[in-house]
Order: sequence, then structure tokens, then C-alpha cells
Amino acid sequence: MIIGITGSVGSGKSTVSRLFAKKGYKVIDADRIGHAVLRMPSVKRKIRRIFGKEIFSGKEVARKKLGRIVFSDKKKLRELNQIVHPEIGKQIKKALKGKKDVVLDAAVLLEAGWQAHVDKVIVVKTSRQKQTQRLLKQKRYPRAIINKIISSQMPLKKKMNYADFVVDNSGSLERTEEQVKDILQELRK
Repeated sequence: MIIGITGSVGSGKSTVSRLFAKKGYKVIDADRIGHAVLRMPSVKRKIRRIFGKEIFSGKEVARKKLGRIVFSDKKKLRELNQIVHPEIGKQIKKALKGKKDVVLDAAVLLEAGWQAHVDKVIVVKTSRQKQTQRLLKQKRYPRAIINKIISSQMPLKKKMNYADFVVDNSGSLERTEEQVKDILQELRK
């Protein structure tokens, strides 16, 4: 069984993925793959052509600079996604090949069309307040950037239309663990 876990940034997808990992699932992190893709020479050439050399720090893409640009301009975000999403999708497909009991942790699972690679979709949700608190603490982003990142993603209500399961990660870790346990029981039926 290949499970796609998605939700907005700061919703707790990684927490839910770790809970599945504790139950023996292998986790494939689309963000990690995305970071690796940004180091590929062909991808860097395309990014340089569209965003300019000032987006680089030495020979590497300065992700924070790039983020400030794309999360402030939907057209630029689309251009970046057209460069990286196909390559990330190829890497995901390769990583999933022949695997079972795998979780694909991907914030943009649905936006990028990667749900085609999974058997079930879990949407992780939380309150906007919790989401913002987590991002302020974990990523140390300014509130203005957090709001732009959240608004650049598919709205939660729309994501929930694709969900086979929903995990509400607004409460305690124990409550989230209970929900994951319930999902695992349902999947084994």
C-alpha cells in the first residue's frame, strides 16, 4: 500500500509520516527530493535563465531568496513549478517503484498530480493559528511570508475532496496517534 500524505505547510504531515514510520512504513519525503532536484545542473540552468544569477549563492540555488520571489508572485511560482515538479515526479516514481508499505509525504501531492502514484490519500489538517505558530517556531519565517506560502497552496477544503482519510492534527500527539492507528486498522481490512 502506498499512502500519500498531504496538507498545508505546518499542518503536521511530517509528524503523521513519522507515526507511519513507527509502524514499519518507509517514508519518501518530497521536500528532500525537491532539494536534491534544485542541485541538478539541468534544473539550475533553467532556474538561472528564468530567475537570474542573483538567485544563486555561489553555484547553488539560494532557496530562501527564491522562496521570497515565488511566494510573492503566482506567475513566478508557476514557472518554478513547471521546472521542478516534473523532475520531482520522476524521482518520486523511481523511489516508489516496487515498494509497498510506503508513505509519500508531499505538501503539493495534489497540486502536482502525484496522487496518481499512491493508493490512498491522507489529508492532515490543523487550525490556521496552530499552522502559523508551528511555522514561526520551526522555520522562523516572518508572518507575511507564512501567509503568502499558505495562500499559494491549494485550500484545505479543496484538498479534503481528494482525501480517503483526514487526520486532525490540532490536538495532542496522542490524539493524532489514535487517528493514525484507526487508519491503519481500516487499511488492513
